[in-house]
Amino acid sequence: MNRQGDTLPPLDSRLVWRAAEQQDLDEWAGLIARTAAVEQPVWFERRADLEQILESKNNPVAANTILGFDAQGIARAYARVTKNRDGDKATGSGCVDPAWQGSGIGIGLLGWMEQRTRERFAEDAAAAGGVAEAGAVEPHPRLRLYMEEKHQHQAALFAGSGYSIVRYYNEMHRPLNQALPEGVLDPGLELVTFGPALHEPVRLAHNDAFRDHWGSEPRDEEGWGFVVNDPQARPDLSGVVLERSTGTVAGYQLATYDAEGALARGYREGYTELLGVRRDFRGRGIAQVLLADAMRRFAAAGMDVASLDVDSENPTGALALYIKMGYSAVNRSMAWDKDL
Repeated sequence: MNRQGDTLPPLDSRLVWRAAEQQDLDEWAGLIARTAAVEQPVWFERRADLEQILESKNNPVAANTILGFDAQGIARAYARVTKNRDGDKATGSGCVDPAWQGSGIGIGLLGWMEQRTRERFAEDAAAAGGVAEAGAVEPHPRLRLYMEEKHQHQAALFAGSGYSIVRYYNEMHRPLNQALPEGVLDPGLELVTFGPALHEPVRLAHNDAFRDHWGSEPRDEEGWGFVVNDPQARPDLSGVVLERSTGTVAGYQLATYDAEGALARGYREGYTELLGVRRDFRGRGIAQVLLADAMRRFAAAGMDVASLDVDSENPTGALALYIKMGYSAVNRSMAWDKDL
């Protein structure tokens, strides 16, 4: 077992390791799909998602990804680290081909992610010119990993490598074949469909709405581009509440739909990717209106279930609202942290 602070083993020498490249898209996506076919995660990256990752300027793949290939050139493992320049943590992700699991590759990938996290913090500190003021505390490297509760092999790996659970999240479903809830806005507010003209106003509203949420960091233009240009994004199923007199974004519900996942699961799911209400507009039933609107949009599009994820300790009381509106928990995931 590796205690917190111990050095993890190096990458497995049976594989040839290098950063992901454009030419690797098919192999990279194939590795993730093979792993997902066995582990059955709620969501996994597909080729279109990887194409977006390859275009990232804030987290360029040349420095922040690693792919391991066997002697036949088949991708068998990968890891990726992302970090906001001013962020207080890096986030790691990756997978190991099921046929190669249990042989120590995963712990090597953790070691690579931890080292890359240390480097990212050092690079960001250097770019900022070091500690600007006397007495200021420079952020220490921290890596965060996410996993679904059912993936106990990951839990064993994380716990054995010095990580601790810091948060739980509930995946919640709401059947759409039941009576749908109602919601009424104040006369000074209006509900509109999300579209390109609202991309930047909603980004700013999101950063404002989530500034009091645990673990949330502001989304810059590139990070927001990953949201609005997500291959599964459905602006037609997304709503925004505006203040009539000023045009200010009061709240928003951004939806996605995974058509491929629906085939595998056997039901069609409208997923609320992001839901937020600005502080100044809370307590006016806006979230309820947005969710009720989302359910109607989902149902009209032929979907069976409305779904979302919620931090189990959300400070706005969101969990109670979701239960009131008919959502129930169907899955749980957690965030694990390690201070490096």
